[in-house]
Amino acid sequence: MARRTLTICTTSGCPEYTNGGRCTGCRAEAEARRGTSTQRGYGSRHRTTFRAAVLRRDPTCVCPGCSSCLAAGSDRCVRESAHADHWPRDRRELVAAGEDPDDPQHGRGLCGPCHSSETARHQPGGWAAGQP
Repeated sequence: MARRTLTICTTSGCPEYTNGGRCTGCRAEAEARRGTSTQRGYGSRHRTTFRAAVLRRDPTCVCPGCSSCLAAGSDRCVRESAHADHWPRDRRELVAAGEDPDDPQHGRGLCGPCHSSETARHQPGGWAAGQP
C-alpha cells in the first residue's frame, strides 16, 4: 500500500503536518467558530417552515444543470430533493435585507450532490470563509 506524503496544515500559520487539508486541531477550532446549525439561524422554525415547505413543493431536485448533473450525462437532475437551498440569495443576504429567510419563496429543493456543488461554487472556502 502506498504511503501518503504528509503536508503542512492548510490553515495559514499552522506548522502541523497532516495527510491533507487542515490538521485535527484547526478543524476542531473552525467547527467551534462555525457554531451549531441553530446558532447559525437554522432552528426549529427553519425546519418546520422553510425546509418542509420547500421540499414539499420541490420533491425532485430543481438544479438547472450543475457540474454534478452534467457529469452524470444529463442536462437536468432527476434525483430526490434532500436539501432546502436558499436561492437566489443566501440566508445572510436575506437577513441583511430585512427579509424573512424562512419564507419558502426564497428556496429551492436540491439533492445532496447538487447542493454540495452549488455551495462549493457560491461559497468557496466554506460557510465561514471571509468571516473575521
